[in-house]
Amino acid sequence: MPDASLAAPRPAPSNSRLALAAGLTVVAVWGANFTVQKTLFEVLPPAAFLCLRYLLMPLCAAALLLYVNGGRWLRLPRADAIRLAWLGVLAHTVHVSLVTFGIHWSTAFSSALIMACGPVFTLLILHWAGLERLTPGQVAGVALACAGVLTFLSDKLLGGQWAATGSDLMMLFSASLYSYYTVMSKPLIQRHGGVAVMAYATLAGSPLLVLLGLPAAIDAPWADMRALHWGLLMWASLVSAFLGWLVWGWVNAQRGVGRTAPLQYLMPLVAGAVAWWFTGERFTPLKIGGALVTLAGVALAQFATRDSADPVREAPARVD
Repeated sequence: MPDASLAAPRPAPSNSRLALAAGLTVVAVWGANFTVQKTLFEVLPPAAFLCLRYLLMPLCAAALLLYVNGGRWLRLPRADAIRLAWLGVLAHTVHVSLVTFGIHWSTAFSSALIMACGPVFTLLILHWAGLERLTPGQVAGVALACAGVLTFLSDKLLGGQWAATGSDLMMLFSASLYSYYTVMSKPLIQRHGGVAVMAYATLAGSPLLVLLGLPAAIDAPWADMRALHWGLLMWASLVSAFLGWLVWGWVNAQRGVGRTAPLQYLMPLVAGAVAWWFTGERFTPLKIGGALVTLAGVALAQFATRDSADPVREAPARVD
C-alpha cells in the first residue's frame, strides 16, 4: 500500500465538474484529430508534420512557462528535471512518432480504438507500481479487451494485411507508453504544475524528432498546402497536442488518473463518427462487434473495483 500522505486531495465539487467537462472536451478534440491528421497526410508526409509540430510546441511551451512565472524560467530539482527528460523522450519522441505513423498507415477508427485501450495499460501500470490491486473482474476485463482487439484485427490478420496489422500493434504499444507517462507524470504535475511539466517534457522530446524529420520537411510539398491544410496543421499541433496534453495533465491532477482514464474510451465513438461523416469511412459488422467487445472489456477492467472510494486509486505514482 502506498503512503496515504501521497494521496491527492479530493477536488472541490466545482473543480471536479470543470475537470470533467475539460476532460470530455479533450477527448472530443483527440477523437476528431485522427481524421484531421489523415486528411493532412494526403498532402504532407508524417515526418515533415512531426518536424514542424515539434518546432512549434517547444516554443509555445517555453513561452507559456515564462509568462506564468513573470518572465523567469522555473528551475526544477535535478532529479525531477532528469525524470521529466526521460518521460519527455518516451511520450513525445517515441509515443507521438509511433501514433503519427500508425494513423498514416491505418484508419482513423482503427487508430482511435487501439488508443482507447490506454485505460487497461494505466490499470496494469498502477498495479505494477503498487497503487492498484487487480480484482478478478478487472482481470476478466483485460482479457475481454484483448479478445475484442483480436476480433477487430481479425479481418486484417486473415487477409494477410501485415502492414495495417503492424501499424495497429504499433499503436497498441504506443498506448502503453502514454499510460506510463500519465501515471508517472502525475506527482510531478502536483509538485510543479502542468505548465512546467509540459515545457520540460516537450523540450526534451523535441530535438530528435526535429532532426529526424528535417530531410522530409525540406522535401515536403509546402506549395501544395492550402489554407485548409495549414489550419489542420495548427489544430493538430497546437490545439490537439499542446493544449490537449496540458489540459489532460490538469484533469488527471484534479480527478485522479484512475477516474480520468475511462474517458479515453469515448474517443473511438468521436473518431468513428467524424471519419464516417467527413471521409466516408465504412465499418463492417465484425469491426463494430470487435470494437464493442474491446470497449466493454476496458469498461469492466476500469470499474470492477473492490471499493470505488479506495484512496489507492487516487494516489500518484511512487517517485522514489
